[in-house]
Amino acid sequence: MLKRRFERGAGILCHISSLPNKYGIGSLGKEAYEFADFLEKSKIKYWQILPLVQTGYGDSPYQSVCCNSGNPYFIDLEQLRDEGLLDDEELEEAEMPAGKVNYGALYNMRYRTLRRAYARFNINDPEFVAFVDSGLFDDYALFMSLKSVYGGTFHDFPTAYKFKEKPVIDEFRKNMYKKEYCFWQFLQYEFSVQWKKLREYVNGKGIKLIGDIPLYMAADSADVWARPDMFMLDEDLNPVMMAGVPPDYFSATGQLWGNPLYDWKAAAKDGYSWWIERIRRSYELYDIVRMDHFRGFDRFYAVPAGATTAETGEWMDGPGIKLFEAAERALGHLNVIAEDLGVIDEGVVRLRTHTGFPGMKIMLFAFDGNAENEYLPRHIKPNSVTYTGTHDNDTAFGFVGGMTEEQFASFIKLLRSSLRYEKVSFPIVSRKDAAHALVMCALGSKSDMCIIPVQDILGLDNSARMNVPSVSSGNWQFRLEEIPGRKVAAWLRKAVKDNGRL
Repeated sequence: MLKRRFERGAGILCHISSLPNKYGIGSLGKEAYEFADFLEKSKIKYWQILPLVQTGYGDSPYQSVCCNSGNPYFIDLEQLRDEGLLDDEELEEAEMPAGKVNYGALYNMRYRTLRRAYARFNINDPEFVAFVDSGLFDDYALFMSLKSVYGGTFHDFPTAYKFKEKPVIDEFRKNMYKKEYCFWQFLQYEFSVQWKKLREYVNGKGIKLIGDIPLYMAADSADVWARPDMFMLDEDLNPVMMAGVPPDYFSATGQLWGNPLYDWKAAAKDGYSWWIERIRRSYELYDIVRMDHFRGFDRFYAVPAGATTAETGEWMDGPGIKLFEAAERALGHLNVIAEDLGVIDEGVVRLRTHTGFPGMKIMLFAFDGNAENEYLPRHIKPNSVTYTGTHDNDTAFGFVGGMTEEQFASFIKLLRSSLRYEKVSFPIVSRKDAAHALVMCALGSKSDMCIIPVQDILGLDNSARMNVPSVSSGNWQFRLEEIPGRKVAAWLRKAVKDNGRL
């Protein structure tokens, strides 16, 4: 495989949902452009986001109703107003209180507003007709239309619809074409138009967008419904085995995700075409793709259906290098970051080395007193990506704030040693200083790329945490109060320069 390194630089992790505005959740509107302006002023080269997909149960961007979808919540309502699809009064009615995302209230309000916009939209517009005819979102629009009519999961659909029998599906599409089918196509069309415009703006500032490919599909998704042959399902389309990870740093009982697992032998029979199309679609959205749960491509953890925890399970073989070689033959060089956290063995290391994809290093994991800890700066190699933490971690300030005095004293000693190794001079007196020093330590690493969550740039505590793994509620709600200003940009610009990341 072709092996290329990323340009040395710094990036910020901030999901679209975390941007501020008046409408309850971040969008592709003016605040996204203002955030890009902030990144440019800060000399930031990379903007990393979480999956852009339409979320399902639990509101997680890693549990989507369709892997290729765009989240309708991210459609900027003000741009719809400018298109003549909403009026000022409707826009005012869509306003929501500032603060964390309230998904329940958002669900009850936003689709009502979007249907008002759709009612004024011309479905005979040639560009929209071409979009629909491309077939990219046919399964998605059918799936969501069926859910609108029958509710529940696809197991609650009438049998012929559940098993996607072509004659009845074609008749359903025809009957629901204007009322439902084109509504869901309209949402994806508007998202696509707005995202393309934003991406061009961001790229025009010399900033690359990093997006996420979740490894697994939600059990109740258009993907599983439309292509059951790609998954390990029984004859009634129920998962035989479920995805998860064994007990680890995040959970003593492991993480039971509940997603159906792939039938990799079936995928291999047609040259991994389903996966290649998924990767191709990702590069239409992003410049660089972070492959979530990369270890699952080497071996994956399979938990028997019906289990209540992930403590029992077995490791099974994934597609390995064959998938990525097939994708590279079809698509050319793959700009990929391998999320190689968790239980990593020699097989994962070999796969990552063979592909040449950089892995991830996490500063919050480095200072446990083990001199051989792979996340310590002295052990970090250039072809890697260093983070203070990810969306699944404490914030840096929340991390140090939760330490006892004894733990903090030991941590500071180790952190100062790493800063000296990197020739970074930074005084540490308070816990706030220590959180700030973690950011400087990450920026000073040898990694070609360093990504800092926006919460750590702003020194926020764990009330700003994005996600707590294995906790089913209260996640994905963090939002900025405002776009960071010139003072933050000036500090960040200096830190980027001092660490050779311009």
